[in-house]
Amino acid sequence: MTEASLLPAEFAGLDLLATMVVVVGADGECLFANAAFENGMRLSRRTVQKAQLPDWFDDAQRLRETLAGVAANHYSSSRFDALLRRGTWAHEDGLPVHVIVSQMDAAEDGAPRVLVELIEIAQQARQDRDERSLDQVQATKELTRNLAHEIKNPLGGIRGAAQLLALELQDGNPELTEYTQVIVHEVDRLQSLVDRLLAPHRKAPVVGDVNIHEICERVRALVLVEHPRGLRIQRDYDTSLPDFRGDREQLIQMVLNIVQNAAQSLAARMAAGDAQIVLRTRVARQVTIGKQRWRLALELHIEDNGPGVPVEIRDRIFFPLVSGREGGSGLGLTLAQTIAQQHQGMIDCESEPGLTNFRITLPLP
Repeated sequence: MTEASLLPAEFAGLDLLATMVVVVGADGECLFANAAFENGMRLSRRTVQKAQLPDWFDDAQRLRETLAGVAANHYSSSRFDALLRRGTWAHEDGLPVHVIVSQMDAAEDGAPRVLVELIEIAQQARQDRDERSLDQVQATKELTRNLAHEIKNPLGGIRGAAQLLALELQDGNPELTEYTQVIVHEVDRLQSLVDRLLAPHRKAPVVGDVNIHEICERVRALVLVEHPRGLRIQRDYDTSLPDFRGDREQLIQMVLNIVQNAAQSLAARMAAGDAQIVLRTRVARQVTIGKQRWRLALELHIEDNGPGVPVEIRDRIFFPLVSGREGGSGLGLTLAQTIAQQHQGMIDCESEPGLTNFRITLPLP
């Protein structure tokens, strides 16, 4: 008999959840544990069932008291943070989890049962951060589009007036003519900036089958042509990743913006000859992007051994006009995040001196 055949029909839905879920009796005996709990604890379902759930907690007594209180209907649910000991080795690090203990229907024989959900605190923090980031980026995108349109309208008038003034002064004062040229030049620069802000929203996407590794190879070739000495770009590809639907040119631009940023931050290491960027692809399962859950997603990690993102802008690097590099426009990462969101994806960043990792997550069919 397989472990799947031992799965009670009433608990089948719990096995599809990405969070760890256990059904226990009032005394803490495990009646059912879903697949996520098995994976997280590195134990088989046979081992888990009939064992005592509190025995895997650092503070077993607190969980026992909570289970007894919920089973006796002293309160309907309880939440607290705890440390879960996972695996079979005592020396393994504990897993910080948020514990949610809730009432559920009694068994057929009337015995009380309690539902225990264990959410990894790091995972929850990341989901909360991603949701905040998506909301912030969406608000910033709307503000940027509106502001860009408001700026663009008077720019044409300013440029036209400066050109007319230059014609009037053409045979007069050369110094004043030079001033009008400065006005035209600065207007053109602002026009270019506005065009870049609006670029992702102007063209309709050209959707087709896309292979992430073809995109990575294209970007790798472009960046190595620009930086032929002192930079090594390593590949670490999961070749099992399938094609997906997307706008190939936009996705190339997205990856190129991040890799170029990484290369520009490595100037000192290039001079020393040890600059390195790693392009790593992986499959992710049961992924939450924003508020939507996907069964499968691809993760593209772009890692570099540069100085890292300055701490003071680390939480704002995807905002427009925020740049940690002198002379930078602060638009590259903003456009990359916009393109990722247009593909229902997300970009996040973890950075410290010597290792910066931009992770692009895109859903797979």
